[in-house]
Amino acid sequence: MAETAQDRKLPATQRRIEKARGEGQVARSRDLGHLGALGAGVGLLAVFAPDVTAWLNRLVADALRFDAAQLAHAGTMVERLSASSQHALALLLPLFALVVVVALAGGALAGGWNLTWEPLQPKFEKLNPLAGLKRVFAGPQLVDTLKACLLATVLGGAAALVLSRQWTLHAQLLAMPLPAALAEGGRLLLSGLLLLVGVLAVFALVDVPLQRQLLRRRLRMSIEEVKKEMKEVEGNAEVKGKMKLRMREMVGRRMLAAVPRADLVVMNPTHYAVALKYDEATMAAPRVVAKGADLLALRMRDLARDAKVPVLQAPPLARALYAHCEVDREIPARLFGAVAQVLAWVYQVRDAMAAGRPLPGEAPRPEVPADMDPLGSSAHADTAARRVV
Repeated sequence: MAETAQDRKLPATQRRIEKARGEGQVARSRDLGHLGALGAGVGLLAVFAPDVTAWLNRLVADALRFDAAQLAHAGTMVERLSASSQHALALLLPLFALVVVVALAGGALAGGWNLTWEPLQPKFEKLNPLAGLKRVFAGPQLVDTLKACLLATVLGGAAALVLSRQWTLHAQLLAMPLPAALAEGGRLLLSGLLLLVGVLAVFALVDVPLQRQLLRRRLRMSIEEVKKEMKEVEGNAEVKGKMKLRMREMVGRRMLAAVPRADLVVMNPTHYAVALKYDEATMAAPRVVAKGADLLALRMRDLARDAKVPVLQAPPLARALYAHCEVDREIPARLFGAVAQVLAWVYQVRDAMAAGRPLPGEAPRPEVPADMDPLGSSAHADTAARRVV
């Protein structure tokens, strides 16, 4: 079922906004750019009006100064026109460059810098006249069209109002001397441009927040789109679950493979199992090579029995090791004493078995700090600690 605009009611996510920005969709205000360009031009004209007037006086005077010798030369008009054009470009090019810079800065102020080639790529679906007509009457495009029509109407009305009130002044310029006519004409032009700048400023103040609101409206998402994006970002939950299961299985197999090489397995007696190993030559302290709970603990116990690895039921120590130790890491310093007791007993059992002597008596009851045991008990409260081989 195709999604409609009514289905997109959720605000755009940050990923959607960044993707749209990469495609060139940003909140641009044309009115702000027009205001910047026209405002910069009018400001420069107001600041340098005396200099511009003097320059125009000199330009016109030089262009109209000639003598009989120059009239006899056929290329005089072309030379004068070329020189005047160069002088005009020398004055106008910096002005135009500054106006362009201000216009670009106005666009960046509204939507920020966004360098992308996406809008320049050809899209042949836009050549369809029916689709183009439909876009013209769509919501955002219709708003822009009506706003442009309103702006043109207001600007035309303002210009007509100014000309209707000042047409006699413009007509009087014809009777004035050239320097006075240039100065008065510049003043009239500046007053009319200031009115247009004021109109554009009002429209820009309305258009900037309007364009941002329209962009947010275009980028709204449906519930399905948000779910799809979350799957793309975080991954499919089912796939992630299978990956975690596979990783747990791999870790479990690796730990089970380390149990036959352990020196001792401490149990609780069936809920937890921790396999320990200590090599005085290579290890600074005993290390946990495997640990597991419930079924994995029972599997570790069976493997230890098959490999003739001693299994000691010491619930407080098993709980403390399982809670505070990671696989392939050394045990905490606070458990050194308790682990040393059980390892010493293990070494005694091995030596007795190797020499054919009687086995040591009752298994040790290691003392575990109460705050290291998740159940808050200690080895003194454990009267059921016993040896299982």
